[in-house]
Amino acid sequence: MAAGPPRRVLVVDDDDDIRLLLEELLRGAGYAVETAQDGRLALRVFHENPTDIVVLDLSMPELDGFETLERLRDLSDVPVILLTARSGEIDKVRGFRAGADDYVVKPFGRQELLARIEALLRRTPEPTHLEHYDDGAISIDYGRRLVICRGLPVSLTPLEFRLLDAFTRHPGQVLSAEQLIEHCWGHQAGVSRDQVKLYVSYLRKKLGQAAEGFEPIETVRGFGYRYVPPSG
Repeated sequence: MAAGPPRRVLVVDDDDDIRLLLEELLRGAGYAVETAQDGRLALRVFHENPTDIVVLDLSMPELDGFETLERLRDLSDVPVILLTARSGEIDKVRGFRAGADDYVVKPFGRQELLARIEALLRRTPEPTHLEHYDDGAISIDYGRRLVICRGLPVSLTPLEFRLLDAFTRHPGQVLSAEQLIEHCWGHQAGVSRDQVKLYVSYLRKKLGQAAEGFEPIETVRGFGYRYVPPSG
C-alpha cells in the first residue's frame, strides 16, 4: 500500500467470527478497520465517520445487506463489496443494480478479497486528492461535499453531486447521456437517457432555487448537456 494515512474499511457482518477474521486480515494488510454487526449500526458508523470502502454481508436480520446498501447509496458513492453465501445470478444482478461495486462469495480466499479491495481503492481517489472548485457562481468543497451556488448552500444527493462534478470538470464541453451515465452511474445496468434527463432537471431546479434565473446547464439537442460557467 502507498505511504500516507491508511485507507479505512467498514466491515458489516452479523457473524462475530467472520467479523473478527476480516478485522484481523485487513489490519494485517495495513488498513484501518471499523466494524458493525448489523445494518443500522453500520449506517450510523458510516454517517459519523465515512470510510473509504465497505465490505457488507447480505444475510443479516432486520436490515439486510440489500436494504443497507440502498441507504448507503443515499449517503455516499463509497465502493461497496457484497459478501455472501449466495452465488445465484439473480442476487448478483440485484446487488449490482442497487449500487454494489463487487461481489465475493463465502467461503472466500483471503488474498482474493484483499486483491478486490485494492482494485476498487485504486479506482477511488485518495482523500488528499479531493480539491476545491470555484468559478464565481458555483463553489464545491469536495472534502465536505459542500456546494455553494451564488453564495447559498445547495443540498444535493450523491447522484446529483456526481452530475455536477461531471459538468464542472468539463466546463463548456458537451457531455452525452452515455458519458454522464458512465461518470455518475458506472456499470449499473438499465440506466436510460430519460433517467439522465430527469436527474439533470433535478440538478437544474436546485441550482435555480438557490440563485433565481441561474441556468448554467444547457441542453444541446441531439448531443447532450453542457455546463456554461459565468464569463469574466
